[in-house]
Amino acid sequence: MGKLHKILDLSSTERNFLLKTLILMAFIRLGLRFLKFQNLLKLLKKISQLQKNSSERMSKDTVKHTVTVRKIIWAVNVVTRYMPGVKCLARALTTHVLMKRYGHTSNLQIGVAKAESGNLEAHAWIEYQEKIVIGNLSDISRFIPLPSLEGIKL
Repeated sequence: MGKLHKILDLSSTERNFLLKTLILMAFIRLGLRFLKFQNLLKLLKKISQLQKNSSERMSKDTVKHTVTVRKIIWAVNVVTRYMPGVKCLARALTTHVLMKRYGHTSNLQIGVAKAESGNLEAHAWIEYQEKIVIGNLSDISRFIPLPSLEGIKL
């Protein structure tokens, strides 16, 4: 009941943004499960286009300031707590889409490492202004980043 009170205490704008983040993360989780990764990336590219207010044209600078990076990170972290089983790739993709949508430049990183057992492990994270803002691990340096997906033709 305490978690519900915390959500109810938020402003309607914050609750609305959390709901949008929840829907996006659920969509991404389903997409990761049922779509080819390339097809999911195509859809996410369309979703991540800068948001425009339908009643008036907004400049990129105006859109950028409507939702801060801090608010996006907060929303992704809150939604993750309420959605069990969310993996790093879904969190990173959700953050990346929201940051692009609201005019913030981020870098989606996917890295691989060999575990002690010999198995290959992967991890995804988001960098903003050269700092990891989603997906930081104490041993993240063991993951070797793969080439960026940004230049890949979809």
